[in-house]
Amino acid sequence: MRSGRSRSREFWCPVVSEPVLLRLTRLTRLMQPGDYFVQCNQADCQYVEANAPPSPLRVDMLAEEIRSAAAVREARREGY
Repeated sequence: MRSGRSRSREFWCPVVSEPVLLRLTRLTRLMQPGDYFVQCNQADCQYVEANAPPSPLRVDMLAEEIRSAAAVREARREGY
């Protein structure tokens, strides 16, 4: 099983018309993990902090990583 660290994934972005790197992160709220967020490596993008239309980035794009992270957390809870 891999660690909870997210790996970057390439995605063709129609906003900047070039490939970008995506990474799944979790927003932290008052020292507790919050919702998942897809982060792009294009800091100058107008949608850099939005995972809502018209941004092409959506959390469900990385659903497999979310399932994998949940499995890692569950295994830790069980003392694996």
